[in-house]
Amino acid sequence: MAWTQSILYFCLCFIAGIFFSSFFNLSQILILAFLFFAVFLIVFSFFLKKKTFSLIAFCFLFLFFGVLREQTARSQLVRPELKQFFGERITLEGIVIEEPEIYLNRVCLTIEIPLLKARLLATTNFYPEIQYNDKVQITGVLEEPPSFDGFDYQGYLQRHGIYFLMSYPKIEITEKHGFSLKYALIAFKQRLKQNIEKIFSFSQAGFFEALIFGDENNFSQEWKEKLNLTGVRHIAAVSGANVTILTTMLLNFLLFLGFWRRQAFWLCLVLIFSYILMIGAPACGVRAGIMAGLFLYAQHCGRIADPERLIVMALTIMLFFNPLLLKSDIGFQLSFLAVMGLIYLSPLFSNMFKKLPNILGLRINLASTLAAQIFVLPLLLYNFGQFTLLAPITNILILPAVPLLTIAGFVFSLVGIFSQKLAWFISLPIQFLMQIIIKTIDLFSLIPFNSFDIKVSWIFVAICYFLLSVFVFNLKKKQIPSFLDY
Repeated sequence: MAWTQSILYFCLCFIAGIFFSSFFNLSQILILAFLFFAVFLIVFSFFLKKKTFSLIAFCFLFLFFGVLREQTARSQLVRPELKQFFGERITLEGIVIEEPEIYLNRVCLTIEIPLLKARLLATTNFYPEIQYNDKVQITGVLEEPPSFDGFDYQGYLQRHGIYFLMSYPKIEITEKHGFSLKYALIAFKQRLKQNIEKIFSFSQAGFFEALIFGDENNFSQEWKEKLNLTGVRHIAAVSGANVTILTTMLLNFLLFLGFWRRQAFWLCLVLIFSYILMIGAPACGVRAGIMAGLFLYAQHCGRIADPERLIVMALTIMLFFNPLLLKSDIGFQLSFLAVMGLIYLSPLFSNMFKKLPNILGLRINLASTLAAQIFVLPLLLYNFGQFTLLAPITNILILPAVPLLTIAGFVFSLVGIFSQKLAWFISLPIQFLMQIIIKTIDLFSLIPFNSFDIKVSWIFVAICYFLLSVFVFNLKKKQIPSFLDY
């Protein structure tokens, strides 16, 4: 067996360990049994010199490591000593460690408090204008994050190290930000966003900012609801498609400039990393960045990139650093499920629709949309209870324009740094296309009975994904290499 295949099995066992530890209450005896059984098999295989036993032994060992990693991460979230500060009015010093989230009527700041060795989320006004990496003195009441029906908001914040809330505290800047790579990237992103906002209308600018940077802050609640009703909310998140487009653009552009392929490869990796850091490293963006980096590496080594292995490697890397994502981050779950749908079902639908013309990517978009929707639908119903009947049609009409809009958004924002008039002039055709997309979303959001509520249990979700797994397994067994033309 090739060593790459063994690594794939080890990664899957590590992921399985995190899964079982996340969703089931494993006893300490059972966890130790995994370890002892793995050690026993390692010793047994050493004397018999059987590679099969060694492989099984290390699979159990990585299963144990997955369980241990998840339980260690979960135990670190428990901070009972912080409960004494809830309800206290206090003055603290800290540093703003994330880009301020600017909404229509408020600003949210994530502040690291060294004294408490914890973070707080402060909701404040637009002034004084506070930036990333500013040192501040903050005075207010430390609040415990509330609990919502169906959403563990407190747990969500704790996974990001946030244990306190503060509403409209008194804030004074004690020291302005120092230079850092992240600050430079955030400043660059703000410059690009300003250029977009000068060129486009408010609604169009908000659409571009969501598409390129995954920033929904300039979306009104009404517009977010329209995206939900039409089943296209995913375009407001940085997806693998965005990162793939950018990676392809960068690589081809660098080769066009005369860079050697090796130089272009390393520079592409640096630029992808910088882009993910610039947009705040969301789970979907990190996943897409890791997969793009692994894809580039496979090309660099002269190998064909296997999408299944890429997704397993990306999942393993992300869960190694934060194993709590698997159970608690819905965006993370949906992101990976959508990719799995594209890997396993998209070829099937492409073959089913092979008689359809591929004008403007119609066949590809239809196949991709249906494949992704089928894989994420059970989880969407369980978490949000909303089913959108015409979502595939809306996606088919909109998705062909997404690559063009992504490329155009970057071009206009970069050109705007040098000339606003030139950027505005070359953006005129795209403004027309953007208006068509907005009107399409408006129209489909008004269709009665397009979206309705459905409540399902976790048993329904488990059955759906079990059946999907069986279907995919049988589908892969029946697959014949396409070059045989059978």
